[in-house]
Amino acid sequence: MPVVLRFTSTGLTSEKYDEVKRRLDAAGQGAPAGRLYHVCFGEKEQLRVSDIWESREAFDSFKQTLGPILEDLGVAGDIEFFEVHNIIVGENAAAATS
Repeated sequence: MPVVLRFTSTGLTSEKYDEVKRRLDAAGQGAPAGRLYHVCFGEKEQLRVSDIWESREAFDSFKQTLGPILEDLGVAGDIEFFEVHNIIVGENAAAATS
């Protein structure tokens, strides 16, 4: 069952987020199996992340790589999971991504 992940942290700055992305890419996990959508948003000094995953288990597998990176950068926060009831993909969804 797909799940929404919501990560809120007081320590996720734009610089740390970019470093997390760089390290995940270097580890071959920049686009992990099972992650359907990813969005990072908010103020540059207090970013948040929301993802949609195929399953909680898919995220748990990815977390084995992500967790040590976040810990090394001093990023801690709260992760919430919600079961997905429905997903509607917009007509121009691909054009909205960068």
